[in-house]
Amino acid sequence: MKRDKFLKSVFGVSLLGMLPSSSKGLTKDNQDEKLKIEGFNHIPTKEEKKMNTILHKADTRGLANHGWLVSRHTFSFANYYNPERMHFGVLRVLNDDLIAKGTGFPKHPHDNMEIVSIPLKGNLEHKDSMGNTAIIKEGNIQVMSAGTGVMHSEYNQSKEEDCSFLQIWVIPKKRNVEPRYDQVSISELMEENAFSQILSPNADDQGVWIHQNAWFHMGNFEENKEGTYTLKDKSNGVYLFVLEGEMKVNDDITLEKRDGLGIKDIEEFKIKTNKKTKVLVMEVPELI
Repeated sequence: MKRDKFLKSVFGVSLLGMLPSSSKGLTKDNQDEKLKIEGFNHIPTKEEKKMNTILHKADTRGLANHGWLVSRHTFSFANYYNPERMHFGVLRVLNDDLIAKGTGFPKHPHDNMEIVSIPLKGNLEHKDSMGNTAIIKEGNIQVMSAGTGVMHSEYNQSKEEDCSFLQIWVIPKKRNVEPRYDQVSISELMEENAFSQILSPNADDQGVWIHQNAWFHMGNFEENKEGTYTLKDKSNGVYLFVLEGEMKVNDDITLEKRDGLGIKDIEEFKIKTNKKTKVLVMEVPELI
């Protein structure tokens, strides 16, 4: 689908159509062939469920490839629909996006959602109807509380490199709040071989804050290191997303690059890395 037709179908139909990014080394012919084989966004689930865990392997995520934008969807989003993968608690969207150089999302609306962006490579220019203009850089975290409604755009202004970033939506605990925007540097918060807090429910706490009883931590661990994460709220669940590397959780489940693991009914979990590893930990309440 061409970019203009894609944007029309997305922004003219539903907010769930906010899609993600572009792909290196994919020609139109092999893109079309890949989509034909995989059925556009519908990839076999291959989920593995154990008691209080659910494993999402990287290659089971939904795929949207629009040339200028390639996105992998952990949960149902836009044309990717899987009734078994709608959300994890209030974690509604986890998109792994790649935006081609010189392209991006034009101005579009959101409401009643906490929207978190984490650039992994490159920078994004953000503009919104609240009057904010900012560059979200690699090593930053951005949050936008859409509340009563906001318009915003995101563009990769670089002429040299694509931009890779995570787009995360969290369902808020309170609707129709006043829209707000914030961003901070993750790099300044990080500690080696530890889980460093980058998001919380508290405005005066480390990192950004959102309207939900949720905490995000980023972990950078060297090879053969161990770590323990203790939940802030024992009634929450936790979703792990491996950005780089390989690690084992609770001496049981091995996670590789871009694998995800949801865990419920625990007070803490332990990891041990097999390689140098970067992992995002998202602690979130159940969806009531």
